[in-house]
Amino acid sequence: MASRLNRRRFLQAGTAAGLGYLFTGPAFSVARAFGANDRLRVAGIGVGGKGSSDIDHAGDLMDVVALCDIDERFLAPKAKKWPKAKVVYDYRKLFDGAAAKEFDAVTVSTPDHNHALATALAIRQGKHAYTQKPLTRTVFEAHLLRELAAKHKVCTQMGNQGTAENGLRRAVELVQSGVLGSVTEAHVWTNRPIWPQAPMVTSRPKEAAVPKHIHWEEFIGPVPMRPYAEYDKSVPSRYGNKLGAYHDFHWRGWWDFGTGAIGDMACHTANMAFMALKLGHPTHVSAEAGDVNPETCVSWAHVTMKFPARGDMPPLTLHWYEGKKDGKKVLPSDELVARSLKIAGRNRLVDSGSILVGEKGVAYSPNDYGGEVFFETGEKANGSTKPEKLPVNGGGDSGHKKEWVDAIKAGKPQTALANFDYASYLTAAFLLGNVAIRTGKPFTFDGETLTAKDNPDAARYIKEEYRKGWDLL
Repeated sequence: MASRLNRRRFLQAGTAAGLGYLFTGPAFSVARAFGANDRLRVAGIGVGGKGSSDIDHAGDLMDVVALCDIDERFLAPKAKKWPKAKVVYDYRKLFDGAAAKEFDAVTVSTPDHNHALATALAIRQGKHAYTQKPLTRTVFEAHLLRELAAKHKVCTQMGNQGTAENGLRRAVELVQSGVLGSVTEAHVWTNRPIWPQAPMVTSRPKEAAVPKHIHWEEFIGPVPMRPYAEYDKSVPSRYGNKLGAYHDFHWRGWWDFGTGAIGDMACHTANMAFMALKLGHPTHVSAEAGDVNPETCVSWAHVTMKFPARGDMPPLTLHWYEGKKDGKKVLPSDELVARSLKIAGRNRLVDSGSILVGEKGVAYSPNDYGGEVFFETGEKANGSTKPEKLPVNGGGDSGHKKEWVDAIKAGKPQTALANFDYASYLTAAFLLGNVAIRTGKPFTFDGETLTAKDNPDAARYIKEEYRKGWDLL
């Protein structure tokens, strides 16, 4: 793993200056110790969509004492399930004075643009945090959450549940044991986007009245205010039955709210490679992309990230592929695809997966989570294999949450393998891909100061401003 960000340099960095009250203000509570049989209290922030299963899983392990969502349709069934839970539409109210003493942990499953603020407010008050992937919407936010988690000594976990797969953990061990020799390339591709964005949508739709059950101010949160808009049903979408142009789910394709295909899926599909190869900050990032525009994420992209040597591991180039160019899915070379399919004994490449290229052979994962991996050297990792050094889990999404709860009770943050000390680097690396896409320029990245000195345009995407009243700093 790359060296940890020096706090003094972090404070001095041009993109990270002035961490303000989030570092220096008084915390209203501190993380307390728990016994193995103690029942923790949890607040769910965002309980629709993926947040529904997140709070349900958390509720199997903890007492649900508070619920927050901007959509009353999502809140209603959860409030019925936990009738004693406090219900709010604005997550900031959970951290007002005495209210913050009522719970010990949070799940944060909002759209990407609210991840950082909701999580930061929780950590500052000593709350343990389970935050959905991608951890944040910007590079700066990812590093901030890592620093806050370390400062307040809380247990954290990012919601890339594939980390719990035994096959992924065993694959990590095999790669690190040297079965592929020195690995110099990684290739990761996805079936995303599966929501409206460029080239179909590149400008904002017409304003519409906000439905009574939606709290629009709270949805917008820290990003610039814009009017509510209904979904344009002339634009194809497998989620066309969703109500609005932004809420719900369609937000993923808008730069103000989401992080596009790379933000949605890299924390899953690139996770095995990132962990196995001990990656941290890329030192150089470039991108080719189609239909780049200021409002919506792109129609296709090929992002290239160069990572320096890590211990006895050599420099590595990672390629990310998304979308379709000229009607053809953007993928690794035909030669590399054919070689990978031969290893797995298959005749068709999966829609999402990854390939590692080493001096002794390649490894192919036909799995979004990296939970199944075929090695050209003959080894195989899947759900029936068990890690030999890493902890055995195999519990899927609920097992990922149990690992977080177990870490809290043991007071050992590192036992949750997707803790923010790891997840912040994974998230930030791929968000830098979005920076390269949006600026249209390659850059050299300095992870200590979060700067791209050879691409001045990058700064405004590495760290963004926040709306008054929803300030992160």
